[in-house]
Amino acid sequence: MKVAFVVQRYGLEVMGGSELHCRMVAERLADRGHDCTVYTTTAKDYVTWKNEYPAGETVLNAVVLKRFDVRAPRDIRSFNAFSDWIFNNPHSAQDELDWLERQGPFSPGLIGALSEEEADHDLFVFFTYLYYNTYWGLQAVRRRPRLLVPTAHDEPALKLEIMREVFGPPAAFVYNTPSERRMLEARFSLRDRLGDTVGVGVDIPGRADAEGFRRRHVLDGPFVLYAGRIEPGKGCAELLDYFVRYAARNATLNLVLIGQPLMPLPAHPRIHCLGFVSPAEKNAAMAAAAVTVHPSRLESLCM
Repeated sequence: MKVAFVVQRYGLEVMGGSELHCRMVAERLADRGHDCTVYTTTAKDYVTWKNEYPAGETVLNAVVLKRFDVRAPRDIRSFNAFSDWIFNNPHSAQDELDWLERQGPFSPGLIGALSEEEADHDLFVFFTYLYYNTYWGLQAVRRRPRLLVPTAHDEPALKLEIMREVFGPPAAFVYNTPSERRMLEARFSLRDRLGDTVGVGVDIPGRADAEGFRRRHVLDGPFVLYAGRIEPGKGCAELLDYFVRYAARNATLNLVLIGQPLMPLPAHPRIHCLGFVSPAEKNAAMAAAAVTVHPSRLESLCM
């Protein structure tokens, strides 16, 4: 089959849950002989949607990538203020469309390409209900089947009226968890619509170098590991606060953070932020950790 994927960001350095999920599925389908194309933006950072990748067509791991510029970056403070207003006040349908454009990534070129190149594909798979490219992309594709992987959780944006237009067009839904499916079926009357709870496959790694990881990062004693975006929305502010208070009473425990820091980190001798690491290094960190922690309260599937 010729399968097109639509997702807000895509790349080896992009480790957001839905974006990584999309890449894993696309690459596995390509490995099985399907013709896979990803329509995405040039953005690497989901906070600003700044254009960082080159626009145009490339190939990554047998998957064709078509990247389109984001016309306007996101001012996160302005967007958050507008979100606070729209989630808590009476507003119009146009206000919600304005919110969607501010949410981004605002890439009309991507939407135009979906409409122009629809006939080149047998099927379109959209990842994440929340963004501009999903809302307008589902409307741009008219003749081919559309699947949606919502990656939804119970949050204010899901209650906007325009979201009914997101959950109306898809021919089928791919859910990550049973609880996500129950929530969405109840909210959008989807029980008679085709769907399945699929989750995401996991490749079991070989033997990981746990002791080598400890040596490379000079870690004595046990450590707690967090891997993901380091930001308040993922519960990291609470995690850091709890750790600093606990560390004052426990002289051996360390906290290791893997991922891009999007918030200030306390200067603490036992907090180690490693930034982006390779999959092999992440596996070694997980093998060496006493526990892993995922503090976010708002996940449909924490990969």
